[in-house]
Amino acid sequence: MITHFISSNSIYTHDGNDYCKNGIKLINEDGSPMTDSAFNLLIKKETSSFIHKSFTNIVILAGAGASVLCTSGKIDARFGKTVFMLAELINDALKQDPNLFTLQELANLCKYNTPVENKGKSATSKLNPSFNLEDFLSDLLSFEKYVSNTDQTKYIQSKDKIFKLIVSNTSYDYDNICLKHAAFINTVSHLVRTPSKLTIVTTNYDTLIEDAADSIGYTVMDGFSFSHRPYFDSDMFEWNLVKDIENIKTREHEYKKNIINLLKLHGSLTWERDANGIRRKEKTDVVNPIMIFPSSNKYMQSYQDPYFELFTKFQELLKRPNTLLITTGFSFADNHISQMIIQAILHNKSLATLISDYNITQSNPNWDKLTELMKQNYQIAFLQASMNSDLTEYLGEYYDN
Repeated sequence: MITHFISSNSIYTHDGNDYCKNGIKLINEDGSPMTDSAFNLLIKKETSSFIHKSFTNIVILAGAGASVLCTSGKIDARFGKTVFMLAELINDALKQDPNLFTLQELANLCKYNTPVENKGKSATSKLNPSFNLEDFLSDLLSFEKYVSNTDQTKYIQSKDKIFKLIVSNTSYDYDNICLKHAAFINTVSHLVRTPSKLTIVTTNYDTLIEDAADSIGYTVMDGFSFSHRPYFDSDMFEWNLVKDIENIKTREHEYKKNIINLLKLHGSLTWERDANGIRRKEKTDVVNPIMIFPSSNKYMQSYQDPYFELFTKFQELLKRPNTLLITTGFSFADNHISQMIIQAILHNKSLATLISDYNITQSNPNWDKLTELMKQNYQIAFLQASMNSDLTEYLGEYYDN
């Protein structure tokens, strides 16, 4: 059974035969079986009633799943990859280079106690589902100072190879035909009233959001100056683009439309540090991108520049009254960001949160906590949808015929 929408008083499901609301089979007004399109319209109506209110502040949180494209039930390797997919790629690559430690050898060295691969008779063993790349990398980095002199060079080369693989496998080119980021930005921006700006917060390193915005003529305020060689200045998020209207009596201003804020919490493939500070460059010109790699010590790294300013800004946005937060492709496994959101929900009674994902019945401590808060009538709803499938359609205007 697939669960499509959950709120404090409604659960919409489909078991392959019947469409149900709160466990009761749905039928059309004429008594005929409900169709896919009619059911989807009901979900859109529920979503519309949740998000189409007079919110003064709208924030989007896009996780790894927002870059993923699924075709015929499989993830298209040209675009987004899950953390588990990255682990599989790293495992295969390290085994192919005799000058590097394998992932299992590194795990043995740093005392990571979960086997990397499933142990079986097959010569092509698959990665162990219990293997957690973030936990492993934390152990790997913590153990580095204890590596023996004889293993030091090989150890460093193996670690560097892992990070290079993460960089190369999170760099995607925007494809306006396959991906729906542009349509999503355009749709959600229409919910915002000037002088407010839509804010998109992402944990992804890729440039899909800014490339999509550029393709439809949007201006992106990403915390960098408008200079020839852009440098990081967090005050840029507070600026707006306006022009005077020639009327001596009123002195009115007109705000530029199609402008969004973009906060990249974990860094970007286009950011690099030099002697003058943090610069934004073309991806092809960046040698050492500023990125928080997946590991359990992301919390500590977030207190460093520029991450601290970005996290502080995100937290401040969640505290603003009358705010709508929409998440897409974010599993709430990242405890630091998840706790920030949960605390905001608890303390900001006017914060409404729509959580969208390909699976809204998943379970982890933070997801379970959000479900519990929803049952306590906090403004939380769950929508089964993803960025590159049907999320944009559900967020569009609903017209009741």
